[in-house]
Amino acid sequence: MKVRFTFNDQHMIASLYDNPSAADFASMLPLELTIDNYANNEKVAYLPRKLTPAGSGPFGNERAGDLCYFAPWGNLALFYGGYRYSAGLIRLGRFEAGFEPLLVRGEFPLRMERT
Repeated sequence: MKVRFTFNDQHMIASLYDNPSAADFASMLPLELTIDNYANNEKVAYLPRKLTPAGSGPFGNERAGDLCYFAPWGNLALFYGGYRYSAGLIRLGRFEAGFEPLLVRGEFPLRMERT
């Protein structure tokens, strides 16, 4: 499944992985949230409810462009810089054509919808 993320007059498409957490996220779409910077490697958006943790477990090959969910805080994490797996982090998918829109600093309205 593919999801369009729209903010700051830009669009990004993510392909979701086949796991229970990603399916739970997809069931909530469309969503209108706020996206903001966190640390120096990701943007975050807080979901209206927590996702099932059934897709959790350690993973490797972490890289910019990953779409994740951080279960302890209930937020999406859209990575534009390097990061490391930590307990509670669930990978939901990957952005297809780059992640350059994430590099623009600031807080923006965010719309997420199935494509």
